[in-house]
Amino acid sequence: MTNICRCVQQKMKFPPVLDRNFIPAVLWRREFDERAASSDKKEQVLLALTRSDGTVYRHDTSVPPHIGSQAHDNIRHIERLIKFLLWQKGGDRVLISGPEQLVSSLSSLYAPCGRQEFDSSFIGKKIFGKPLEIVRVQASDMPAARDISAPLGRHLDGCRIGFDLGGSDRKCASLIDGEVIFSEEIKWSPYFEKDPNYHIKGIQHSIDLAASKLPRVDAIGGSAAGIYIDNEVRGGSLYRGLSEQDFDKHIRRFFIALGEKWGVPLEIVNDGEVAALAGAMSLNDNAVLGISFGTSLASGFVTPAGNITSWLNELAFVPVDYRSDAPVDEWSGDRGCGVQYFSQQAVARLSPIAGFDFPADLPYPELLVAVQEAMKKGDPRAEAIFRTIGSYFGYTLALLSEFYDYRNLLIMGRVTSEQGGEIINDQAGEVLKQEFPELSYIRLCTPDEKNKRHGQAIAAASLPGRAR
Repeated sequence: MTNICRCVQQKMKFPPVLDRNFIPAVLWRREFDERAASSDKKEQVLLALTRSDGTVYRHDTSVPPHIGSQAHDNIRHIERLIKFLLWQKGGDRVLISGPEQLVSSLSSLYAPCGRQEFDSSFIGKKIFGKPLEIVRVQASDMPAARDISAPLGRHLDGCRIGFDLGGSDRKCASLIDGEVIFSEEIKWSPYFEKDPNYHIKGIQHSIDLAASKLPRVDAIGGSAAGIYIDNEVRGGSLYRGLSEQDFDKHIRRFFIALGEKWGVPLEIVNDGEVAALAGAMSLNDNAVLGISFGTSLASGFVTPAGNITSWLNELAFVPVDYRSDAPVDEWSGDRGCGVQYFSQQAVARLSPIAGFDFPADLPYPELLVAVQEAMKKGDPRAEAIFRTIGSYFGYTLALLSEFYDYRNLLIMGRVTSEQGGEIINDQAGEVLKQEFPELSYIRLCTPDEKNKRHGQAIAAASLPGRAR
């Protein structure tokens, strides 16, 4: 264990009851920053993530002298920071102004066959269509920040269809002038399906079903787990079972073709973004960060100005735990990523530690139901699971406040329902109150019953502009 990790564990007020070796990223970063600030020879490190459309995301930091044992912590700090920014905002080039040896080490980590090859390949080739580059530049050559955000949604005129594609179910709804006249939820399991027709037929079935309840269809809006740019599917957990060839041939431009087939405006956006939009519409406020604890972890952000950004906001992959032996994400192979702490996977991981003995092949949704049923009976093992997740969450909300300008935190997903969700919220709130009193302005919100049933569908249906 590094010296920084030991200091964090000594200072942490709410170690998770089932996972006392947890090292919150926010506390590790703050300890590192304090040490860098106290060094009279600290070096500035400037970071810029760029895209071919001219978008530039900037983040500047400092490190102590890059020598001896300190070099290990410096690499850890910058590499975890880059990973967070890649999955939060996205870009195909990372420009770094900093020590040459530091940049060289980072380049090796993100190179083919490097430890972070998954991030490099997925963000670079799959999302942006070109290999991710890490380039050392002089401070004077760093570009200025240039971000893009735009208003999206809140259009409710006409006859609209809204759909939502999750990891364990797909939903559809029919709306007339903003009123839901029909909704349906259908179970499905797309994660490891190898046949693209499973996705195509399932989505078409939901839309046809919703259309059959309307006198006409004026617009279609969708939310789905994954990354979508201009209605093109760039990747996501829903499609991880497909071969690259089948994905490119059948799925990548599927929603573009679907809009052309129906001949109406169609918009599809990451489900986290739509959840945040639904929250903003429900709360009648902006600066909303939405987080959904489902089969995986989904997230989205509505800016203080009320816009949706072009950021990726894939917090399932961002590092929230900095210990070297943190739980492994089964997909990326990396450690300490958000999905292992805020999803049904987290409940499954913590269950044996709490003392449950579920069959190894029990599906995550069924395992969650079993734990929730135990919670209803007052089982302390179930309470320990949800309290542990609440501690994780409180520290991670403080981390997210360093990267998002939010004042409303919308908490959703099956893991956060019923009594377990109340424990998660209460524990997270206590962590914020005791550890981070400067963040007392953050409001933790959960959807009301109407929004639980229809909020996502309404927000999704509102995505396309004015109906024809």
